[in-house]
Amino acid sequence: MRSMTTSKSALAAALLSASFPKAITAWEESCTQFKDIYVDGTELCEKMWDDSFEVVDDASRGYTMWFFNENDNPNDFVTEQLFGGSDMVPDQCHLQYYHKKAPSPEGDDMTECHPWKNNACCDSNTVQSVDKLNEVYGEGYKWDRCGPMSQACERFFVMESCLYECEPSAGLFRKYNETQTDDPDYNTWQLHKMPIRKSFCDSWYTACANDYFCGEGDFFACSADYDKTQAMIASKEAAALEEEENKKMTGLVIGLIVVGALAVVGVNAAAFLYYREKQGNPVFTPVDAGVST
Repeated sequence: MRSMTTSKSALAAALLSASFPKAITAWEESCTQFKDIYVDGTELCEKMWDDSFEVVDDASRGYTMWFFNENDNPNDFVTEQLFGGSDMVPDQCHLQYYHKKAPSPEGDDMTECHPWKNNACCDSNTVQSVDKLNEVYGEGYKWDRCGPMSQACERFFVMESCLYECEPSAGLFRKYNETQTDDPDYNTWQLHKMPIRKSFCDSWYTACANDYFCGEGDFFACSADYDKTQAMIASKEAAALEEEENKKMTGLVIGLIVVGALAVVGVNAAAFLYYREKQGNPVFTPVDAGVST
């Protein structure tokens, strides 16, 4: 990864903020162009998802994140070559998050991830639009947190999302299997070193070179930073709210004290007047209406 000077990062953040003033939030000061985060497409694919993918030469047995013939998934052939035999194409969806238990056809309404509609581990509702794919895992995992991306760049994120959600063979590269349930990091959703064709990753790098991404280019680290920042914001808002409530309470207490003091004065005054009346020496005497001047 290329090193970034403070001045370059500051300049990139300033330019980005000027370009997308509504899209930038305070925690994203690290937003930087892809070409200044990654050296090439290989680093992009391997770093962005923390070793979920391993880039291989096209001559090797590597998967693709996109294809066009819905009746012929080229990734099935790669699986056959890697694992030995046509019966190795999975009939279960080993990844589990929003995935189905087993791959099955989807209807014609599955248009965003259409290459997989004849045999998909995803439900069409999960992948029904670009926005749904971008938002499905929450704010921390949105790919456009540094502002709107170019259409060419965003399409590659859509392709990767479709591969992860829909590709049956992706589950063969699950990071943890059922013999590792005692591992504190065990989960059923994470990939590890799924081989991806270099040409695809190089094209992705070319398409996104001038777009912006967060932090050091690691989705998981960016999400962690997002969560940390949101927690800090929530803490500050709670402290400000508590301070405001304390001010209101202080004002209420002062008001009650003043009202109480006035009430005591009033009671004492009434008692004094009553006492003087009883002594035949009232403080206030009526004016004699019969007196003439």
